[in-house]
Amino acid sequence: MKSSKIKKSVLAIFDGPKTINKKSPHFSWPPITKQIEKRVMRQLHETISIYDRSGIFEEFEDAFAKYHKRKYALLVSSGTLANHSMFVAAGFKEEDEVICPAYTFFATVTPLLFTGAKPVLCDCNDDGNIDPKEIKRKITKKTRGVVITHMWGIPCKMDEIVAICKENNLLLLEDCSHAHGARYKGKTVGSFGALAAWSLQGPKNVSGGEGGIFVTDGEEFYYKALLLGHYNKRCKKEIPKTHPYYKYATTGMGLKYRAHPLAIAIAFETFKNLDTYLKVKSLYAERIMKELREIKGLAIPSISSDIQPSWYNFIFQYQQDELEYLPIEKFFDALRAEGLTEIDRPGSVAPLNLFPLFQNPTDLFPVYQNNPFSYKPGDFPRAEAFYRKAIKIPVWAFKENSKIVDAYIRGIKKVVTYYQDLL
Repeated sequence: MKSSKIKKSVLAIFDGPKTINKKSPHFSWPPITKQIEKRVMRQLHETISIYDRSGIFEEFEDAFAKYHKRKYALLVSSGTLANHSMFVAAGFKEEDEVICPAYTFFATVTPLLFTGAKPVLCDCNDDGNIDPKEIKRKITKKTRGVVITHMWGIPCKMDEIVAICKENNLLLLEDCSHAHGARYKGKTVGSFGALAAWSLQGPKNVSGGEGGIFVTDGEEFYYKALLLGHYNKRCKKEIPKTHPYYKYATTGMGLKYRAHPLAIAIAFETFKNLDTYLKVKSLYAERIMKELREIKGLAIPSISSDIQPSWYNFIFQYQQDELEYLPIEKFFDALRAEGLTEIDRPGSVAPLNLFPLFQNPTDLFPVYQNNPFSYKPGDFPRAEAFYRKAIKIPVWAFKENSKIVDAYIRGIKKVVTYYQDLL
């Protein structure tokens, strides 16, 4: 590679001009609109603690359940606890096996460890989503359920996964934390499994800063989730006195998972505009894909007509071998130097076998001394390759963001073109 052919001043990393000089952040979520401010102030003066299914909790749960065509929705204080609610409601226990994605945010699976059930990790497809063929290979007589995550807002292959679960009488559980409003063949994610969960945290498409929500059509599932983290008033009000669980209504299981009303006030106003945001996000994602698809060194997601992603983030894969093995670290540094400060390399969203907790869980969860599992680096080559190559950018949701979207596209093209010209 002869760098003398091109002046080093071309790239900002070599003291050239930046693509973007605007101060960060270039992306902020959730949008704090006048309507959100009004709703939060109204809630602040109504109450900041809700002990039953009333007020903003009832409004949000009803609207969310209706949107997903589910019978029950239950707010909690985080997506992690929404997942825990799913696992407890499902009744997973020691000696059970539950097939889970190897590539996901760890909180998709860590709450399962509190049940004693063994997570059986499963490799991914080229899009980062769990591979249905691998699911089939991992099923044993002990398998009770399958957990999936719709990674980065792209729905999993639901026809295949639903068929596998039905054929083997397995519970299907969906972690939809990346995928608010995403659809597979016109049907919203979260409406395929027996249970589903979402995070309402931080930059999620529906966000209250913190929070989570769980949905199901199963009465028994719902009552168990109530008892897990919504003791006393809510359990007494919603579990029939004739039901065997009612005797536990006062104490539940002794935990409190209630959401904060101010967070839900923010999330509810964001949720009301979800479909509008998704339309704009889709247009920007299509623009990014069109502009970057033919660029050597980048692998862009291939989206079939069957799916409508929610574009929590846009993930592309850096193909190091196509740029004379320029390390991804140097490529990433060059992008950031151009002022593309929102570009990131996912860190905590990683193959679970790379974390000590999934290599040796017994120090923190002694229950697995009797039912051990252990994973190691190299166990899931596709997940590990996807993780090593992944670079993400946000997908903006407002028409006025058009210029910053184009600037990010220009910055990426600038860096790749520079290195291409050196070859």
